Amino acid sequence: MVRYGDNETATTDFILLGLWPEFSHLVILICIILLIYFVAVMGNTILILLIWLDSRLYSPMYFLLSQLSLIDLALISTSVPKMVTNFFSGKRTISPIGCGTQIFFSLTLGIAECLLLTLMSYDRYVAICNPLRYSIIMSHTICVQMVIGSWLGGVVTSLVHTAYAMHFPICRPREIPHFLCEVMALLKLTCEDISAYVKSVVVSSFLVVLIPLSLILTSYSLILLAVVRMNSPEGKNKALATCSSHLCVVSLYFGPAILVYMRPGSSKTPKLNQSLFMFNAILTPMLNPLIYSMRNKDVIAAVKSIITSRCPLGKTKGYT
Repeated sequence: MVRYGDNETATTDFILLGLWPEFSHLVILICIILLIYFVAVMGNTILILLIWLDSRLYSPMYFLLSQLSLIDLALISTSVPKMVTNFFSGKRTISPIGCGTQIFFSLTLGIAECLLLTLMSYDRYVAICNPLRYSIIMSHTICVQMVIGSWLGGVVTSLVHTAYAMHFPICRPREIPHFLCEVMALLKLTCEDISAYVKSVVVSSFLVVLIPLSLILTSYSLILLAVVRMNSPEGKNKALATCSSHLCVVSLYFGPAILVYMRPGSSKTPKLNQSLFMFNAILTPMLNPLIYSMRNKDVIAAVKSIITSRCPLGKTKGYT
């Protein structure tokens, strides 16, 4: 029986042991994570607003980018607020419903991001390799369907995994050695044979990680061939700048995902897995808007335009 706060007891709640509980300077670590969270929320929110408000960013690429920022915003919010609240309140418990909800949303958002990154690479392929038909192939209707497909793929896959993982009986102390409810960490608490489920995780990882990654690499191989044939140095530089940002984000996201779910013996290295999860769920959502905005002339121009139009000082300088 787990005891917490004011002599209340709970027999069904789980205990999240948190991020590296043996670390001697947890306060500093939590404060850094909280700072990362605020930067991620601000960066992704500003990017979404810029794309919605500035007409120069009304294009399929930026529409998909706004959806990526929305996913990142939701992904980091599934873990950090709960982690920080648990740390400062001293209560590390999470209810079974809360645990299932956290698993469902983290998986949904993670899978949706995999699929969306794949579709974003297809968008760049069409823009560079088939520019004359770009507006037809990547119409707004098609883009909306792509986004809906990404979300549906995430929801359906996540629903199956969440329902299956939560139905196992728990026979060990209800302590999860993680900063969030994660499927494989949760299943270590059951005494039933989960080998069949582990195989299904490998199959799912192949479908939602390796296949999308293969499609992304194929798209960029074809893009690279098209860029090599370009005569215009300016066109080459613009294409490479846009694609390098996307490839950087793909590396940041797919790298840790492969190491967690497809590395042999990954279940035996919980601390490494937790670090990789932190990178994927906390650091990547902060880095994505920075990567896409700092090297993007359109986004920088949109920021300057918004500042100039909203700031009285900017307007005054414009007239002098």
